[in-house]
Amino acid sequence: MFDVTEITEKMNANQKINYDRVLQKLIKQWRAAESRPTILLHSCCAPCSTTALEYLTQYADITVYFANPNIHPRLEYLRREAVQQQFVEEFNKQTGNQVGFLSAPYEPNQFIQMVKKRHLAEEPEGGKRCSSCFQLRLDIAAEKAQELNYDYFGSALTLSPKKNSQLINEIGIEIQKFYQTNYLPSDFKKNNGYKRSIELCREYEIYRQCYCGCLFAAQKQGVDLKQISKGAQEFLKNQPED
Repeated sequence: MFDVTEITEKMNANQKINYDRVLQKLIKQWRAAESRPTILLHSCCAPCSTTALEYLTQYADITVYFANPNIHPRLEYLRREAVQQQFVEEFNKQTGNQVGFLSAPYEPNQFIQMVKKRHLAEEPEGGKRCSSCFQLRLDIAAEKAQELNYDYFGSALTLSPKKNSQLINEIGIEIQKFYQTNYLPSDFKKNNGYKRSIELCREYEIYRQCYCGCLFAAQKQGVDLKQISKGAQEFLKNQPED
């Protein structure tokens, strides 16, 4: 498979990289080679995966990987996990695609210990705690992609206007050096991608959360976590049993 650095290294080092264009160039290479790669796409939540799936399934075989040890509390994690899986299933049903779904075990201590070790609890939103969180989740995705022999690993995080897509892509490109898999560049909010995600959330009736999931961010935002747990518990209680 093609390595994103084969494209980025030819670009002007003094200019900000448009990772949406880089992805388009990568897709052009796939099509020229008549290949349809496999991609393990990390997703933080169903809303962020909407536009990414609609776009990428035209060119590749996708599996959504829900791996987010940063999400607190546990009931909210389980709610977002269920909503993500339900969206994948409904997306497949409505589009005829065969997007896969995988979920990592819920291991919040991975995130909490990282925050404590690096003294990141008081970092502002968008600061070093966020960049470390991106790194943690992309590393988990890369490890799983290597284990399961996916051609690429990537993340739907770049859909959010509140997330630093440049930083996410830089971290992903750095992480790929340590694994036998390639990083998928993206900036899914480009080309009205974020707007389209809101439309898709309405179409599929997808739950849109009010905070990223991080305990520390939620506390600073004044999010009522007891109410979040209560809402999540009610949602899960009403889910059909397998």
